[in-house]
Amino acid sequence: MIPNPYYRGSNHHHSNIRVRSNEQIRVPQVRLIGATGEPIGVVTIQEALLKAQEAELDLVEVAATAKPPVCRIIDLGKYIYSINKKEKESKKKQKVVYVKEIKLTPKIEEHDFQTKLRHGRDFIERGDKVKLSMMFRGREITHMDLGRKILERYKKDLSDVAEIERDGRLEGNLIHIYFSPMTAVKKNALKKAQMAAEEQKKIANQAMTAKLTEEPKNAKA
Repeated sequence: MIPNPYYRGSNHHHSNIRVRSNEQIRVPQVRLIGATGEPIGVVTIQEALLKAQEAELDLVEVAATAKPPVCRIIDLGKYIYSINKKEKESKKKQKVVYVKEIKLTPKIEEHDFQTKLRHGRDFIERGDKVKLSMMFRGREITHMDLGRKILERYKKDLSDVAEIERDGRLEGNLIHIYFSPMTAVKKNALKKAQMAAEEQKKIANQAMTAKLTEEPKNAKA
């Protein structure tokens, strides 16, 4: 076979991505895709390499696990660039979730409780998780019921935006509760349930008002 001066061999040092190309593809047959994306079909590796040389492009393996492997006639540098670009875009879409710790004590004042609750809500609403820690110092451990009441109140006050990932149990002198942001599906379900409950309450109040209005009329009659 006469060497093609435009054929670039297996140079794939454009990236850390491992891509087999050209003479690195050592299989007897491949399923070939042409330079314009047209399917050519199953051909020998020699024929595929020749077609790539004729097109002055590379033969790149794009589906190594397929049988036979799928290869495409394409510019190797552009192919790796497109992969890098897709990976960067994917990383941008990935949100980093942090775990923020909030510490309480059984003797926490109301103002401090509301501040800690506001912090927890802010963390959850921006997509982070919350680790709520109740700390018992010294003899405070004997008043564990007070600490648990505060935790239950915190859970209730946060229940419209968060769900419990792991409920609290005593570990030494600490109780930990882990919260995660509520999913959109659960938020919608909760909102519908609240609206239905409010509607039922409204109907019940209207019925009670009508009953109270009717009673004096019946008494006069």
